Amino acid sequence: MKLSDFDFYLPEDLIATRPASPRSSARLLAATGDAIADAHVYNLPEWLRPGDRLVLNDTRVIPARLNGRRHRNSAQGPVSAAIEVTLLDPQADGTWAALIKPLKKVKPGEEIRFSDDLSATLDRVEDGQAHLRFNLTGEDFDAALEQAGAMPLPPYIAAKRPADEQDKSDYQTIWARYSGAVAAPTASLHFDDALMQALDARGVTFSHVTLHVGAGTFLPVKVEDVTTHKMHAEWGRVSATAAKEIRATKAAGGRVVPVGTTALRLIESAARSGRIEPWEGETDIFIYPGFQFHVTDALMTNFHLPKSTLLMLVSALMGQDRMRDVYAHAIAQKYRFFSYGDASLLIP
Repeated sequence: MKLSDFDFYLPEDLIATRPASPRSSARLLAATGDAIADAHVYNLPEWLRPGDRLVLNDTRVIPARLNGRRHRNSAQGPVSAAIEVTLLDPQADGTWAALIKPLKKVKPGEEIRFSDDLSATLDRVEDGQAHLRFNLTGEDFDAALEQAGAMPLPPYIAAKRPADEQDKSDYQTIWARYSGAVAAPTASLHFDDALMQALDARGVTFSHVTLHVGAGTFLPVKVEDVTTHKMHAEWGRVSATAAKEIRATKAAGGRVVPVGTTALRLIESAARSGRIEPWEGETDIFIYPGFQFHVTDALMTNFHLPKSTLLMLVSALMGQDRMRDVYAHAIAQKYRFFSYGDASLLIP
């Protein structure tokens, strides 16, 4: 299985830099059996049945992109320089793993100031990542980060425009609860209150799980033999309640439909025994063609990057030839791609 098997040409103008408004007005490509239908996300209830269950990732994206200045006393006197920081995840020792530009310019023990309230010192560097120790913790840290930080938009959007205040709501789901992600579960960004009410009226049920999406979701696959790719690890939790609800849906003949690849990866991580159980920990599950699904019956997801692990995941669910047809249709019909783009509903 070669990396080139998952390549395709995407016109630059199909990369979305802002989401649809209202959220549920985004387009929806529904692929069922051999058919492809063009709809909108607000039509989602028409494609689901009473008793189906949507699995929703309730992680909350933190404003992890920080611009600061480092200060140092040199032989020529005090000097200051701009530093760009992207937080990755908190560590057990109280530091934050982070990416710093330019990393080589910052020395251990140096202070980087982000605002009047928020600063950090470089504790150490490991495996190319900085470990920062902030001057605040707990709710004080959260409040200061909210003021000083910007949403960590994906590289393909950040290359076109900087994050702004609008992204603090646009790049967050309406059910976001547990802080810790540095990337959004983007299929969930299409849901608004009106759609949730329509789904409820249809008899569709919901379960919440938590997977803190990491920056590794944007890392390119660099090996030609995709089976040798090493996935990044992300922390997740499937509660006893969620596992019980999903088992009950399966037993009653309903379909389990994760919203987004993050929710899918998490519930399949919790079901490797063949039956979903409560689960908590780090998952580096890699789903590519040949994978055996134990829980997932269908998937709602956005359109993914060429040569990405996410494109491999949807190809595992639907088949590679089928996904080539789906993506060819999406490009021909000018669907909007990636995090702020349109959605697909994939029913094998």
